[in-house]
Amino acid sequence: MGSFMEQVKWCKILAVGLFLLIWMFCLKIYWPDVTTFHLPEILQAYRAAPTSLTLLNLTSELVSLTSLLYWPPTPGDPRDFLASTSPQTSTYHLRNHTQDSYAMGSFLEVILVARDHRGRPKHHGGDLFRAQLLGPDLKAAAPGEVEDLENGTYLLTFPLLWAGQASVHIRLIHSSEAVGVLRRVWREKRATMDFKGYFRGQSGHEEVVTCNVDPQLTNAKGPVCQYTDVDSGEPWFCAHAPTLPCDALVGHSSGSYWTVTTPQNNALLDWNVTDKVLPQGMPPIWVRENDKDKSSRVVLAPHHPCLPGLPDSRPSGFYYGDVWYSLSCSSRSFSSADSILGCLAGHEVHMMGNSTLRQWWEYLRDTVPSLKPVNLHVTYQTGTLMAVDTARAIVLHWQAHKWPLRSRRTPVASLHSVARELGGLAGGPHTVVVLGLGAHFTTFSPSIFTRRLEGIRAAVVALLAREPRTLVVIKLANTGYKSVYGSDWFMLLLNRLLQAAFRHLPVAFVDTWAMTSSLALPDKIHPDRLIVRNEVDMLLSFICPS
Repeated sequence: MGSFMEQVKWCKILAVGLFLLIWMFCLKIYWPDVTTFHLPEILQAYRAAPTSLTLLNLTSELVSLTSLLYWPPTPGDPRDFLASTSPQTSTYHLRNHTQDSYAMGSFLEVILVARDHRGRPKHHGGDLFRAQLLGPDLKAAAPGEVEDLENGTYLLTFPLLWAGQASVHIRLIHSSEAVGVLRRVWREKRATMDFKGYFRGQSGHEEVVTCNVDPQLTNAKGPVCQYTDVDSGEPWFCAHAPTLPCDALVGHSSGSYWTVTTPQNNALLDWNVTDKVLPQGMPPIWVRENDKDKSSRVVLAPHHPCLPGLPDSRPSGFYYGDVWYSLSCSSRSFSSADSILGCLAGHEVHMMGNSTLRQWWEYLRDTVPSLKPVNLHVTYQTGTLMAVDTARAIVLHWQAHKWPLRSRRTPVASLHSVARELGGLAGGPHTVVVLGLGAHFTTFSPSIFTRRLEGIRAAVVALLAREPRTLVVIKLANTGYKSVYGSDWFMLLLNRLLQAAFRHLPVAFVDTWAMTSSLALPDKIHPDRLIVRNEVDMLLSFICPS
């Protein structure tokens, strides 16, 4: 019996190995950088999974991951700018005949035809379009879903979520040819910028060197200093200072962006063809009230509270009267300082991530006078912030994630990994963890972000295992970047990785991608206060679901 079971065990191991080889070969065909995607994370999850995880489950998971970073290829000569997609000649029209009015709760479908600068229809996909349904008089907006048919046409679907006027707006963020440039940079370049490391001796003498995620990117002529995070295992490298030892590293800051494109590539990423609104292709439509309930002017979300583990809804929500309405749960509006205080009372909130998450901390600080910053003039420069309301037992933390961090000079001692911070939390029903990741990883191969997610996911799993009542909230990356160093195309794919890493855990998501891409506002990596207010309201809806 033992021999038979041993044979079954080895058969399973061989089957998994054979499947992985086939899977990696197929992925190699569609995306040459095999090291980029989730294989280490999935194997780690497989090792840590309960015995009920079968070979079939593993196979299904791997197959789904191969599509995460898929994007249609871009054929043709990248040097022929006139053959690239033009925002001026591309057109769109209703899929079906125009109606006098449309029923609220139904869908509007639009066909978009991509054309080049000569006005010729394109015959392949890969363009990054953004679609919005806007009701300016109602201060309403909703994101449209863009389906690339990979033949030069796109199917745009808009849910009709409010009664009144609505108009379709479409923006070409990047042509398929520009995306091809971005993809080559992401695939071929380990990084597109470097960082500075500041070393200080006992006498106060300082030496500055280059640091990065790979020793070959430090420009070191000799030995390098390696700084491996003890919690996540992630390495960091600095060129060895001329006279000072490796343990004399005291500071970190951004360095230089590298030249990674040619003049022909730059034309495809020029502001004249990036993030441009297409000429109006159809007149506004009129959406009538629901025939069964004419008192309701908007489509209402399901009547259940905002809790972790909610199923995805597409779209995740919409704006009406400048207020974001979730379509996954009954989100709430916290319009006064007292309502915010009533929700946060007795809670300790740990925000860990980048400056778009720091905006949440700043909004709460500025909106609620009784939340007092602690040593703001000191901590603001070190990557950590704290505000407290002692009368209501509220503590708000913001902590910058560790390198790679684009920042002014910051003490290394204050740069703690998110995995380390999570490992030090006891958790509980009054502990809230908010993670905001993505923006600082656009200048690296996606394998760097994947490796970061591995460590953070393992730390979140451990935190929820020791105290399941801890609320963990994942803030998605938002729009705002448009260059070869931080395109929205990068952010879109990083969001796919971020959602996949945490999708099957009991955590909550705040879809800041949808919230920043819906309104007819200029994209900013640091969104306007109106958007930040609605993002924080979604956070508070999860903290206080009723």
